[in-house]
Amino acid sequence: MYHSEIPTIYKQYIMDNRYIMAGVMGWPVSQSRSPVIHNHWIKKYNLKGAYGLFAVQPADIDKAVQGLRTLGLAGCNLTLPHKVDAMKFMDYIDPLAKRMGAINTIVVQADGALHGFNNDGFGYIQSLKDAKPNWRADEGPIAVLGAGGAARAIVLSLIDQGAKEIRLLNRTKAKADLLAQEFGKPISVFDWSERNNAIAGSALLINTTNQGMYGQPELDINLKELPSWTLVSDAIYVPLETPFLLSAKKRGNTTVNGLGMLLNQARPAFKAWFGVMPEITDELRQAIQATF
Repeated sequence: MYHSEIPTIYKQYIMDNRYIMAGVMGWPVSQSRSPVIHNHWIKKYNLKGAYGLFAVQPADIDKAVQGLRTLGLAGCNLTLPHKVDAMKFMDYIDPLAKRMGAINTIVVQADGALHGFNNDGFGYIQSLKDAKPNWRADEGPIAVLGAGGAARAIVLSLIDQGAKEIRLLNRTKAKADLLAQEFGKPISVFDWSERNNAIAGSALLINTTNQGMYGQPELDINLKELPSWTLVSDAIYVPLETPFLLSAKKRGNTTVNGLGMLLNQARPAFKAWFGVMPEITDELRQAIQATF
């Protein structure tokens, strides 16, 4: 249903030209650019609706999620810290989201049932293909820095895309070990102290940590052993170019920031709520960049 069909109730909304509402829940949530994205698409496709910010404290996530159907909303996105806790209130969870252990999208069904999905992996893989149309997950070793929620979604998606070797590094090695035990091959765990050598020969290098984000220290890594042809990616989009990506770009590496992941994960959610699979245009990118 999620990617190919529109719930009956929303088909009726579209036919009746009714007002459709959705939003993003988080704590904090004011930094989210999702309203810029979705409201841009609502205007572009001449739809009646709105997408807002829902600041929901962790203790209130149950009431907030249940309130989606009570208020007649089409659904919502979820950002930190709600992606895991909201799962327990779903009537159905997509199998991929179950494997990822988190949801980032809720779609309210015609009967009021709450269905949970996770589009983060889809968004990330598409961002790589947008930057490098011939990209393949099996073209060489992949080094992943971090083992949190973003890493889970990205690593699982890389495995599903056919990755043959994933080198996982995290400042707390035990967390990386747990992820490797859960997902199995092709993951190999390296100690954080080995990071500068572990990235040698990698075809793709990914930062999923918060290092380099505004208010956080820079990512401590030396790219000396990194080939110049390696595709370098950062899940962060605030700022659009982290010191990590800037260093890679100066070496001649092609770089991908986290904005592409954010934009692409939003597309299937928008379709589920509003009935249109939207396009990512230069106009939209400029609208988002204007907010930084």
